[in-house]
Amino acid sequence: MNTQYKWLILLLIFGCISCDSDDDASTTMQEVVITSGEADFSTYVSLGNSLTAGFTDGALFIAGQENSMSNILANQFALAGGGDFTQPLMSDNIGGALIGGMPALNPRFYFYSDPNPEPPNESGPRLLGTTPGDNTPEIPTTEITNVLSGPFNNMGIPGAKSFHLLADGYGNAAGLPSLANPYFVRIASSATASVLGDAMAQNPTFFSLWIGNNDVLGYALSGGDGTDPITDQTMFTNAYNGLVTTLTSGGAKGVAFNIPNVTSIPHFTTVPYNPVPLDAATAMAVNQAYALYNAGLLNAEGLGAIDEAERKARTIEFKEGQNAVAIEDESLTSLTGLPNYRQATAEDLLVLPSSSFIGTTVGGNPQLINGVSVPLEDKWVLIPAEQQEIAAATTAFNTVISSAVQQAGLAFVDANMLLDQISESENGVPFDEFFLNDNLVFGGAFSLDGVHPTARGYAFLANKAIEEINTTYNSNLPLVKAVDYPTFYSPAMLQ
Repeated sequence: MNTQYKWLILLLIFGCISCDSDDDASTTMQEVVITSGEADFSTYVSLGNSLTAGFTDGALFIAGQENSMSNILANQFALAGGGDFTQPLMSDNIGGALIGGMPALNPRFYFYSDPNPEPPNESGPRLLGTTPGDNTPEIPTTEITNVLSGPFNNMGIPGAKSFHLLADGYGNAAGLPSLANPYFVRIASSATASVLGDAMAQNPTFFSLWIGNNDVLGYALSGGDGTDPITDQTMFTNAYNGLVTTLTSGGAKGVAFNIPNVTSIPHFTTVPYNPVPLDAATAMAVNQAYALYNAGLLNAEGLGAIDEAERKARTIEFKEGQNAVAIEDESLTSLTGLPNYRQATAEDLLVLPSSSFIGTTVGGNPQLINGVSVPLEDKWVLIPAEQQEIAAATTAFNTVISSAVQQAGLAFVDANMLLDQISESENGVPFDEFFLNDNLVFGGAFSLDGVHPTARGYAFLANKAIEEINTTYNSNLPLVKAVDYPTFYSPAMLQ
């Protein structure tokens, strides 16, 4: 046979094989149809607090809302019959808001990179628009009293606790600041509306519910000083069960999240207990200021008012090098004529804002240094007893959530376990080609406020929700890619 005919036959054979392969691949691709399974995503409504709204870097702003976990889920739901998902977008990417034309909510944080390599280096999170030499922040353009016309599928209300979602009038501007929430004032259907009522008016076929964090977080953020107490157990139980019962009353299915261990977030783990560097001379001078206090402790021990262990724990002694801050501790034995002072230990958690307060002076007096010669007030530190209160409440609330979720047959995301994995993992938790850990700024999971996730962190949580939804309702929603979600927003992004 002529050689050129041999090659012609071979080409025809391989051409047919290639066509068959292409047809097979095409058939395979056509067979992958995204379905909702037993769920109906046509009207998706998300309920919750700042974590639902897309709060990040200390504020609510357009880009953060567009990268909210709720919106990420809605985009994936759209692949399986999900309808439009409307969010009450802020007016800018500055964050914060005005009430009656006056700044009422702070703008977002950005990362300031100090160009001066010499110490002290002032790199770190700052309010947008500020620098070390200028503390005037950007002015928001979102006006809370300019009420938007809904309905809105994203009903995440920053600052809301469990019972707030059921409260009539929570969006009444006349109730600000104590009885109403500015974020709900901006979107409420009426002055007497409730968050849950406005959500149910949309007849949701599917919902997400992540509420309860603020029921313990408010207490933690205030250092356990009592100004924002932990929600009563009975109140939380009634509120949460009421939410789930109402949301499922029309046959809607959904996904719920439990409450993370809030004391493991960077807001409480970034500032060390011993951030005070002193030279020998300064340490000696500070110790002289506490000499009478320490002598009083010895006297109290001698009288049997306290034991040796407490006397040693309360004795304040600074030295050359790094020193623990001095703090007030209301759990110490009350002694007539002596305050409840001690130095912090590794068991105490200093709140993130304390980093810019420690070392400042009282009234410009160089001898009155906060955290050194003037002990930190309760609001700056979570002592072990307060941490135990938070842990106990979190466990109790999560038991309520677990029971309600199981009874309603909802998909469930164990956010408590996920956060523990992120905080306890040596290298972080893998998310595609990235790793997420709990380091402030560069950990990838948490934004610059040390409380809320980055966009990538929200995407990670959305994927966990998708996995649970697929398992519970036999859907096959695809996961999102980590690379599509940033960990920082540019300070130049204002609109």
